[in-house]
Parts: sequence; C-alpha cells; structure tokens
Amino acid sequence: MSRIGKKPVGLPSGVSASVSGQTVEVKGPKGVRSFTATDDVTITVGQDAVNVEPRGTSKRARQQWGMSRTMIANLVTGVTAGFRKSLEIRGVGYRAQMQGQTLKLNLGLSHDVEYVAPEGISVSVPKPTEIVVEGIDEQKVGQVAANIREWRRPEPYKGKGIRYAGEHIFIKEGKKK
Repeated sequence: MSRIGKKPVGLPSGVSASVSGQTVEVKGPKGVRSFTATDDVTITVGQDAVNVEPRGTSKRARQQWGMSRTMIANLVTGVTAGFRKSLEIRGVGYRAQMQGQTLKLNLGLSHDVEYVAPEGISVSVPKPTEIVVEGIDEQKVGQVAANIREWRRPEPYKGKGIRYAGEHIFIKEGKKK
C-alpha cells in the first residue's frame, strides 16, 4: 500500500480541479496547470479533494499511484503558492544583474553570460550575489536554476561559484609543502 497515494490531495479555497479521461487540470490564482496520468490509476475529484486509486495490484500500478498523487499535489501547490529556488554567488568579482528580462552574469569568464528565462519563469536579483527563480511549474523552476548553476559550479578548494541557498560544499584541503 502506498502511504503517499492513500492521502487525498486537498483543494484550498479558490482552487478547482477537473478530470477528463486521465488528464487532471487544476486552476488557481496563479494560473492553470495540467497532468496526464497513466492508465494504471483512477483519479476522482470530490468536493474539496482529489483522490487517486490504483487499478490493480501490479508493481507498476502501485508505483504510479504514489507518483500521480504527488504530481497532482505539486499542481495544487504551484497554482496557489508557486515554487522558488534561491541561488547564491560566491567569488571575488562574481555578480549578477537583470537587464530587462535578461539575466547578466559576471563569473570570471572572458565574456559576460546572458541568460533569458523561459516563458512562465521569473528570475530576479535582489542583491548582486543572489538570484531567485520563481514559477508555477516545479520542474521548470528546478531546471532553470540548474542551468544557471551550470555556468560556474562551486569548486571544491575555495568554494567559489554559484550554489543553491543553504547548499553545503565540502572544501578539500590543498597541497601541503
């Protein structure tokens, strides 16, 4: 039995869900998101909750049960609160700034890196050493944050680079004389 799958997904006030076939569409104050589940689960919408049930006892049905419930919960979270990833920049002379919709990064390379976020994702720079990525799609927010981090990943000797907020980098010991 899936412990996650058994729990119904609550729908807060202002959020509505509808099912057509295997597609769940959730509407909320921040937008509309949808998810298409596999044929291994049955999705029903009640008055204030969405329930997911497996259609059999196979291993695949049980796997899809918990995953489908989590995906629907992420849709509800996305259209109500949204998702957010914070990045920190560490290093002498490393900084970020916004120019319109373009994120401009000075990362010690021979050129400045310019990154345009995809549609539906907002990137902001509250401080020159801090980048905030926000949106209603958790996968897109994480991918944009990973793409930005990839330009200068934290190196293990001094810890310079772009890291997630709160990420711990194990610092290696340098050469000894």
